[in-house]
Order: sequence, then C-alpha cells, then structure tokens
Amino acid sequence: MSDSPFIDLKSTHNPHRWYLPIEPRLCVGPPGKKFLFGGVGLATAITALERTTGRPCIWATAQYLSFANPPDIMDIDVKVPMAGKNITQARVRAHINEREIYTVNAAVGERESEHSHQWLAMPDVPKPEDCDPMPRFDKENVDLHHYLDMRVARGRYARDRAVEGGKSEDGHVVLWGRSKTGEPIGSAMLAIINDFVPSATSHALGLPAGANSLDNTLRIRKIVETEWVCCDIQIEGVHNGFVHGRIAMFADDGTLMATGSQSGIIRIFDPEMFKARFEKKG
Repeated sequence: MSDSPFIDLKSTHNPHRWYLPIEPRLCVGPPGKKFLFGGVGLATAITALERTTGRPCIWATAQYLSFANPPDIMDIDVKVPMAGKNITQARVRAHINEREIYTVNAAVGERESEHSHQWLAMPDVPKPEDCDPMPRFDKENVDLHHYLDMRVARGRYARDRAVEGGKSEDGHVVLWGRSKTGEPIGSAMLAIINDFVPSATSHALGLPAGANSLDNTLRIRKIVETEWVCCDIQIEGVHNGFVHGRIAMFADDGTLMATGSQSGIIRIFDPEMFKARFEKKG
C-alpha cells in the first residue's frame, strides 16, 4: 500500500474527503504556466483510496478534465458504492470548488492465491548509471522533474542515439525512473512514473514533441522493493492529433510490478526553441 510522503495529502474531519495544496514541486509545464502533473493526480487518488478503505490498489483509471495550478487547493472526495469481503469498488472526484479536475474509477483489495506468475520480461537495456537523463522542459524552475530521476535507456535521447534525426521504426522507448529524494516505490510512485507514456511521443516521432494526457490507467501486479523502475513503453500509434501508448514497469530485479496505458493530445514544439532549451549538448 502507498504511504508516500512525496504527496502531502491532507485529511479532514470527513474520512472520505481529503485535500491537496497544489505546489510547484507537483507540477510541470513552461515557466509561469505550471499545472498539476497528471500522474500526481492519479497518485493522489490512489493514496486517498488506500487510506480511506485500508486496502491496496488493484487498478485505477483517471480521466483528466481540467488543470490545477499553484497555489490552488484541490479537494479529493472518495465514494465507495460497493465494499465486498475482499474487493472495494470506488470512485474519486477531484475538484477545486465546483470545477472538476479529474475523476478516477478504481478497485482496491487483495485475495489469497497460490498462483503468482509473469509472462512479460524486462527488456535487455543498459543499467541506469549507463544512461543519460531525459532532457528537462524547464531547467530554471523547481518543478516535478527536479525531484524525479528519469533516464533514457532506449529512444531519441539514448546514449547510442539510435533514432536521432528520424522517426522510430517501432515506437519502442525504455526509461529508468526513481525519486531523487528517496521515496520508496509504491502504488503512488508507480502512478506518477506511469504518466511518462506521453513523453515517449518525442522518441517515437523523432521530433521535439510531447502530449497532454487525456487519461491514465494503472494495473498493479506485484510491488516489490526496488530503487529503480524500468519503464518499457510502446507508442502504438498517432492519428488526428492524438497519441496512444502503453507501458510495463519492472523492478530492477526484473519483477513485473504494473502495467498502464494512456492517450494524449500531441504537442509539437518549435524546433529552434526546443534545441536551445531542451536538447542535451554534445
């Protein structure tokens, strides 16, 4: 279960209501236009669900409706329409006053079983210490990316420059991720890292690009102790200005911890601005 201090979720007198101060460290975006990172939104909902029900997350899916910006205060309401012996089906509504920011549907719980297998294997890629960091959108301001250590094992910005100058042949990107401040990997941190699927748009297209998430789905298999998360991302396709992709997240020992999927609105950046601000040197 998640009890991550990375997200300072506040309780209220109502056990089904929580609130979150929107701080720059939870946000991304250009200077002066920071907004809550979608993965933090899903992580906040999962944290609220787990604390309210006392059960671990099985799956959760978020639909993003609006933006939350510093210094907003966001309310998180947990609804539990069905609580069974082993599984609770629940919903979360995150809002600022009456403006909805996102909604989450989820299931939490666990059942004893003798079966535990995985068929997906972690890709054979360089270790994190042998990979370059992802370029940061905004290097001057302290935002979410300042607190995350994301490195490129395969993709446009990988050390071997496999797809530099052109579109990826298979849309396959592999990242390593962890918190720089030492938070353990739990359901909340997996939800945050899961939201890097849209960032793989740049790798897949071979262009200075990104995407605004429309949704974010996380399915948790088995969380184990690990320093790094290996993110095996597959951009499946782009069309009509939208990108669709999926992710498998592994512990550094190869254990499949979770899978996810997302759709996003493609954003193509000005190449000269991107080169000046974001492209790594050398």
